[in-house]
Amino acid sequence: MLAGAGAAGNAWELGLIAGLADAGVDPTEAELVIGTSAGSTVAAQITSGTRPADLYAAILAEVPRPPAAGSDRGRTRNPSSVDYLDWSNGIIRSAADAADMRRRMGAAAIEREAADGSGTARWREIVAARLPRPTWPDRPVLIAAVDAETGEPVVFDRHSGIDLVDAVAASTSNGFGGAYRIGERRYINGGYRRSENADLAAGYGRVLVLSPFSGASRMPAAWRMDLASQVAELRAGGSRVETVFPDAAAGDVFNANAMDPATRVQAARGGYDQGRVLAESLAGFWS
Repeated sequence: MLAGAGAAGNAWELGLIAGLADAGVDPTEAELVIGTSAGSTVAAQITSGTRPADLYAAILAEVPRPPAAGSDRGRTRNPSSVDYLDWSNGIIRSAADAADMRRRMGAAAIEREAADGSGTARWREIVAARLPRPTWPDRPVLIAAVDAETGEPVVFDRHSGIDLVDAVAASTSNGFGGAYRIGERRYINGGYRRSENADLAAGYGRVLVLSPFSGASRMPAAWRMDLASQVAELRAGGSRVETVFPDAAAGDVFNANAMDPATRVQAARGGYDQGRVLAESLAGFWS
């Protein structure tokens, strides 16, 4: 289970998976891979046939941008991320419950969409460039999103009749701020279904959850969208569940800075080292 957290979360998850795999515990061998938001990109990447080590190496080869001068600890909060958080937090506060929040968020995202629909086209190009291949793998992969017009949760797979690139672009739609259009329907970020969507693994004996935001949720606890509620449900159903959160080596970036591409190299390296360390303790769970 691969949760979202922007550019930093994608890099940390890929680094962690590469570290685990290099140490003998390969999460890419899972029977089912579930991706949400940035985690949907990871899901598509690790099931593409590309080795985790190569995905990790590609991040290290990226050229990071220098931090802004005079920023706190060498970094400034990403303005677009702050704007999006302020905007979406206001909608969350105004909602009566999770279903109301999804409807309100979808309607607001549709309003933010460019009048000519160009946001969808541009975002699709960006997402397509990140995927090693544009087609669904033969193995089970689930990608979460929310229908922007109805507020209903949606889960895409290879049988949905939706292109893989479109499924990932829909789940990551907060990347451009609007509702992502597929045919006559529009969709918003999969994290508005539930924060990690780990509940989609119900019925599986072992569930490994990678959560870059360490299980935190912006939603009221009563809505039970948080990771702890999902883990409790899975365990009540008989699943063994392990959760992995970033350690300090990944950097203090899992906040408004998570969307900043400059976070990726450190997040990936931190994830890789953490994966190498965790492999021994996870070996018994995974085998």
